Amino acid sequence: CFLFPLTGLVLGVYDKDKDEGSIRFTDAGASFDKLVSGKLTQMLSISGPPLKMGKSRVFYGLHQDFPSVAVVGLGKKGVGVCGKENWDICRENIRAAVSVGCKQLQDLEIPHVEVDSCGDSQSAAEGAVLSLFEYDEFKGKKKIHVTPQLHGSADPGAWEKGVLYGDGQNLARSLMEAPANHVTPKLFADTIEQKLSPFSDRVMIHKRPKSWIESEQMGAFLSVSKGSEEPPIFLEVHYTGAPDSSKGPLVLVGKGITFDSGGISLKSSSGMDAMRADMGGAASVCSTIVTAAALKLPVNIIGLTPLCENMPSGKATKPGDVVHAKNGKTIQVDNTDAEGRLILADALCYAHSFNPRALVNAATLTGAMNVALGSAASGVFTNSDWLWDQLYKASVITGDRVWRMPLFQHYTRQVTESALADLNNIGKYSGSAGACTAAAFLQEFVTASHWAHLDIAGVMTNKDEVPYLRKGMSGRPTRTLVEFAAGLASEP
Repeated sequence: CFLFPLTGLVLGVYDKDKDEGSIRFTDAGASFDKLVSGKLTQMLSISGPPLKMGKSRVFYGLHQDFPSVAVVGLGKKGVGVCGKENWDICRENIRAAVSVGCKQLQDLEIPHVEVDSCGDSQSAAEGAVLSLFEYDEFKGKKKIHVTPQLHGSADPGAWEKGVLYGDGQNLARSLMEAPANHVTPKLFADTIEQKLSPFSDRVMIHKRPKSWIESEQMGAFLSVSKGSEEPPIFLEVHYTGAPDSSKGPLVLVGKGITFDSGGISLKSSSGMDAMRADMGGAASVCSTIVTAAALKLPVNIIGLTPLCENMPSGKATKPGDVVHAKNGKTIQVDNTDAEGRLILADALCYAHSFNPRALVNAATLTGAMNVALGSAASGVFTNSDWLWDQLYKASVITGDRVWRMPLFQHYTRQVTESALADLNNIGKYSGSAGACTAAAFLQEFVTASHWAHLDIAGVMTNKDEVPYLRKGMSGRPTRTLVEFAAGLASEP
């Protein structure tokens, strides 16, 4: 294959067994070591102790085609799914290790990097693509753009699949990271329309204006948007990957608050800038559909994302106001900063008109979810054991984990006892089980047998917890939703 003038190489090495004296390379690593007459083994042996999992060393001048070679530690060979960790250790190790090598070579300003499959081309591609993403749209000084490519011929189809999975999550990261004045409801919808334009034969997009929202009697959604000068949009995307299917579609609903000030119940100024990413649910849902279309998944998906800002003004909803949802239920809005559940309520009601096979919503809904699980996993509240199994299996494969949370009647009673209306948008016991009462509130707008609510507030950002994601907005759980959709495509 054609090699760029400056090409780096990432190769993997496993932990040595106790009774082994020699270094345990991957197949690609062993082939390269043979190509350079054992120089790689020699350099690794004299450069320090054996490489631990996720650590790396860069060697120079070993081969003219690859001036810089990063060798990365993969940990133990042959490990699989860990019941305690709820993920595939081997795949996760590959993502983490490859990411370290790719970032090191990027720091050396090498524009093209070939990556060892390390035994799983898809995971290697995901680690490379995700680690090399950095949002620098408005910076004068940018990191060099690096193009990763599979080294050798080990399962190129799986590599391309991994690139698409990574690109999908990076699209969500880009939308979440962008300043709110550059991702208004209209600009968000326009971006998704542009990303889906190559798949116009399988995709239909409706950008529903405020007049349509009013005609659908989505009073809860409108109550959130009314404080902002930016008009709301209800974005509806149809992907038809299985036109002859008799099965109902998978309907994905994403919270699309493009900036959340809290409204009249104003948030603290500290950290409020991060609320540009309060449309993380919408970003993940739309990125999932873009990825499904690129993969040509044989499944029908409908994405519904109510988009608006939550702002204070003389027109804004006030604490204590009562609004009417699409299904006729009345809601006492005691906290205008609990707005996500209001826009989701109307979207969930509308979702039932499509007779969904499964209904899944994703939302950066509650700070309480972050308190409960942190960034380890998305919380899943569901009325369906079958749907939970599908989401869980997908998350084990992607490493972007989910954890099941309770939907007890205990929590329902806390949102259905309201002084002025059928429901209250916050639980009656302040500060208690906020994620659970929010889920119980949403359930009041669901009649579907297979529904799941993903509270993704805890996984919205990444500091250093996920080693193959840089600091910033995470784009999670896009890959898990894509894998879930792919699983549905093959489900009887």
